[in-house]
Amino acid sequence: MYVSSLCRSVFQRESHKSTNTRMYILLALLCVALMAPPECASLPTRENITRHLNNIISIAQTTLIHIKTLRTKLPVAPQIEVTTPPIVGLTDITRDLGLLDNDLQSSGSELLSQIQTDVSSLEGKVRFLALTMNCPVPARPGVQTGHSSFPDSHLYLILTKVQRYLESLSLNKDKLKVC
Repeated sequence: MYVSSLCRSVFQRESHKSTNTRMYILLALLCVALMAPPECASLPTRENITRHLNNIISIAQTTLIHIKTLRTKLPVAPQIEVTTPPIVGLTDITRDLGLLDNDLQSSGSELLSQIQTDVSSLEGKVRFLALTMNCPVPARPGVQTGHSSFPDSHLYLILTKVQRYLESLSLNKDKLKVC
């Protein structure tokens, strides 16, 4: 309570052009720092991290549903074999989701817009979790603009890559707890 009343008096005091102005500014900054919400200054709690993990898995599963729904609207695709990078930890997952997001953006297909939004959101959540856990986080990869000579095949390829990666992420969700 003492800090609160001290801060109130500092903010209500008129600042005059004098040598005391600096002192009042420093005291005001100290009050703001002391009165900041605890979320701004505290370490992440186990409950907070668990909530983020559950949210990430939920978005991944929702995206898989969106992919399966989109596949029912498209002509039957040929079987495409793709290899996805292994799920190692938050640093690699952040990088991989950024690359998948770029692939989805560069496709230019309106059909993939919902899935691209999902993957972008997922990448942001994983990036935030990695930063919260003090993991090294790579810079977001730049979007490559390029048009495929075979846009339909490219669409199926991107869908398959995203689907396989998210299925692997769902199976290896324990890797979301390590850098």
